[in-house]
Amino acid sequence: MADGGGARLTRYPEGLASALEKIAGDKSPQLAAANKVTAPMYIANPFKKKKGMPLSNLSSTHPPISERVKILRNMTHGASFKDYSDSYSSITKSRTIVPPSALTKEDIALREASAKIKKEMQKEKQMHQVGDIMRKVNGFVFLTCVCSLQLKIPPNYKSNKVKCPRCKRVLDVPKK
Repeated sequence: MADGGGARLTRYPEGLASALEKIAGDKSPQLAAANKVTAPMYIANPFKKKKGMPLSNLSSTHPPISERVKILRNMTHGASFKDYSDSYSSITKSRTIVPPSALTKEDIALREASAKIKKEMQKEKQMHQVGDIMRKVNGFVFLTCVCSLQLKIPPNYKSNKVKCPRCKRVLDVPKK
């Protein structure tokens, strides 16, 4: 519900998804001040996984960040609670968590990134394009997953399958 409220308030689900990915990638150790009572107040689960604890998600106070990101990125029509609810149901294949009283027919349009951010993104995109040209010249294979992530497979990659790091789908690597 917090993600739905954040998307409604900011009208920018993509920005929230990006922020969640950055938080998830934080390599800092577990927070010392967090406890079972305060854990639900954090944006992401404050109890970092420890080695040897693969089942730590069973007691997690938050849904997996990858699922939250997919839900936010699937909000392509608007930023209302109804849009969040539809996206949630589509991604999780389960009933919505949004209470019926919040599912009104309000239209909250998505907003775009600011001009400054667009300019930075354009420079970054140009740098990626130059890098991609160099990779193409050097024999890399480019695959685009259904989740829209572009994978760049080096020419010395031996396997005929590769797993998408975003959605975990297994893709076939075309023969060169």
